[in-house]
Amino acid sequence: MERLRLDKIIAASGKYSRREVKLLVRQGRVLVDGMPARSPEDKVDPESAEIAVNGEVLPYRRHTWLMLHKPAGVLSATEDGRGKTVLDLLPPELQRQGLFPVGRLDKDTEGLLLLTNEGGLAHDLLSPRHHVDKVYYARTAGTLTEADCRAFAEGMELGGLLCLPAELEILSAGPESEALVTLREGKFHQVKRMLAQRGKPVLYLKRVKMGNLTLDPALARGDYRYLTDEELRELRNFR
Repeated sequence: MERLRLDKIIAASGKYSRREVKLLVRQGRVLVDGMPARSPEDKVDPESAEIAVNGEVLPYRRHTWLMLHKPAGVLSATEDGRGKTVLDLLPPELQRQGLFPVGRLDKDTEGLLLLTNEGGLAHDLLSPRHHVDKVYYARTAGTLTEADCRAFAEGMELGGLLCLPAELEILSAGPESEALVTLREGKFHQVKRMLAQRGKPVLYLKRVKMGNLTLDPALARGDYRYLTDEELRELRNFR
């Protein structure tokens, strides 16, 4: 891999600024492969060198990818004067890494949301050309029927826009119904609008899957984790 400046590598962790790195190097608190760094401008290979600051080895990630269990009441944005955003759920060192949400979930919608600072792959995941499936669990008012399933499969029209065929899998039907909805696109409030058009307004909505990624059941609302190497490989291979 290309050799990078030591201060840039350490600052990319989000834990230290470049100014702080200069001071740490001067104090002998930065080690590269067990030896004190000579200068913050030293060039090293971040994938092969072991870099330790204050005795802590810093793992190197070219890009950061997080799986977040978004709670209701939080905005899918990097900043917004109207309220708390998903970045506010992260510690300061991650907030400084230039992360942004891959797509969006409505403020009152919960579930799987990816955060990253890798613009190219994020753009591809959202591109209409790739049709990455997104699966939602929905609880609705009213009894869902096979006629609703057929309407979804045929492709519904919303405000003059024709939606791609979608899948509605009924889990339970009654005064309140439950279903899984699979979309291959992401029009504004699409799940809510489709179900409302069928006379079954949404009471609760949660995204449970995006492409091959399923929301980790171990993640509580508001919690996050890094994607595994295998999950990242699957993301990159979808293209």
